[in-house]
Amino acid sequence: MTTRATRSPRRRTVVALAVVLVVLVAFVVRLVDIQIVNASQHVADAFSKGMQKTSELEGARGSIVDTNGKPLATSMLRYNVAIDPMLAAKGMSLRDENGAVVKNDANEPETVTWPEIAARIADVTGQDVDDVRAIVDDAYAKDPKNRYQVVKRLVSTAEFRKLADLQIPFLSFEPVASRSYPDGAVGGNIIGFVGSDGQPLEGVEKLQDSCLEPTSGSIKYQLGANGVTIPGTAVEKPAVDGGTLKLTIDSDLQWYMQQLIAEETQRYQANWGGILVMEVATGKIRALAETDTVDPNDPGASDSADRGSRLLRFSFEPGSTFKPVTAATAIEQAGVTPETTVTVPDRMVFDNGAVVNDSENHATQNLTLNGGLVTSSNVAMSQFGAMVDPQTRYDYLKKFGAGQQDGLGWSGEPERILNPADTWDNQTKYATTFGQAFTVTAVQVANAYQTFANGGVRMPASLVESCTKPDGHVVTPKLAKPGRVIKEETAKEVSLMLENVFAQGTLADDVALPGYRMGGKTGTAQISDGHGGYKKNLYFTSLVGFAPAEDPKYVVLTVFDEPKKQRMSSANRSVFKKAMAQVLTHYRVMPSGSETPLLPVTG
Repeated sequence: MTTRATRSPRRRTVVALAVVLVVLVAFVVRLVDIQIVNASQHVADAFSKGMQKTSELEGARGSIVDTNGKPLATSMLRYNVAIDPMLAAKGMSLRDENGAVVKNDANEPETVTWPEIAARIADVTGQDVDDVRAIVDDAYAKDPKNRYQVVKRLVSTAEFRKLADLQIPFLSFEPVASRSYPDGAVGGNIIGFVGSDGQPLEGVEKLQDSCLEPTSGSIKYQLGANGVTIPGTAVEKPAVDGGTLKLTIDSDLQWYMQQLIAEETQRYQANWGGILVMEVATGKIRALAETDTVDPNDPGASDSADRGSRLLRFSFEPGSTFKPVTAATAIEQAGVTPETTVTVPDRMVFDNGAVVNDSENHATQNLTLNGGLVTSSNVAMSQFGAMVDPQTRYDYLKKFGAGQQDGLGWSGEPERILNPADTWDNQTKYATTFGQAFTVTAVQVANAYQTFANGGVRMPASLVESCTKPDGHVVTPKLAKPGRVIKEETAKEVSLMLENVFAQGTLADDVALPGYRMGGKTGTAQISDGHGGYKKNLYFTSLVGFAPAEDPKYVVLTVFDEPKKQRMSSANRSVFKKAMAQVLTHYRVMPSGSETPLLPVTG
């Protein structure tokens, strides 16, 4: 029989257990609420109240590669070495090779003084030991509680490992994405470089930053009351690396052209020189070499004027290289043919009072249109050009690129002058027929000959092939659409005349490559003196041509600024021949297998 006395303790036990169970359930429910149901909200609240630690995650800047995928610019990890001056000033315990503290006979830790530590650091970083000591001494003297000072920025991975092996507890290492250019100065004028802070400063590094720039990420941790990171509270936003920028440049060809132009520029004592190689079928620039150029690994070692691209930032009067444009205009608009003749003295005064001279004295002769190009006669081309009204000639010059942007979108592009036809004075009406009174860039000269070689269709010049995003998406640049500039038959006639310039002109023996038909033209342009006139006996010289002429594959343009040893365009013959020979060899272009059909020079 159960009595009241025995039931009472049992009831109290049940009640107590029930209370404990209720409390336990309440704790579980609350725990589930905190850690599962509303976990994100609680983390956000903690972060919003400053109870967090945030570290930035750096993405890698994208690579730059040549047309064959060869790396021209890559990112590598370097380290900023930082020190805690407050702890460094006190020295540290000596440790053995296993990391154990070394003790003396009195069983007290052996210490290493700051001057000794500074010597060890300097031995690795290559700094002067006094400079390393001063970093801590000065910081500590200024603020004894200073906990951070940079010892050296951007040390290599090898240096980082050696410093880490020193087991200096108050030394820390901050990883920094750094830029490396494996081929040094090859293409340096195009590639550009970045600053010590990682900001792009020149070339495609800057112009294509939207492709190459990484997106930084972050990782956040909750902190406890004592400032210690709470495990399992990390919230990470991953960094995204930059894309891969592919250029049209062939780095092997670029290397050869840079060596060649450096040698030839010195040989002819020019201010600077350049070589441009363009693919006829595509307009892609395969080499853009010039002197002097910059090594992006050490841009500070170059003069500021050499850290960019002169070829892309210099405009000039093209001179005789644009005489074929006059020929094409006369063929299409005046009905002339390569054999049409005009009477050509060495000096001619036109009805409007304009005076045109040829570069050399000669007897009066009847020159064909072909002969006007072969002899590079200003007087002949002025007469053929005058058969077409100025506005139409202006329109053709414009279609061939004069006065227009070259489409590369390069920073610091030069001014290009082509004044409206209704503003041309009497002299300009004739000067424009032989490449004066307007300006172009090297790219535009090459593009004009690409047009002749490509059957009259102008392909937009380009330096960038594509940008491959981190997710694999390939973005190609927006280029102007190819456009027909002249009729195919006109292009063939002009191209054949340009072949005859190489076959019958004064440069024939100097530029001939056995087995290959080539066409092209020299240019000797006067240089502005900045005061409305021209410099005396100083010229901007050029030679541009294409090969093989019966089926053109490549255009080569060579330029010199004010060559002193040979002041006329004949200075360009040697460098052009060597450059074209290398292009044809490099791309394994087969010989022509035929001879240039010769056209009459005189009538």
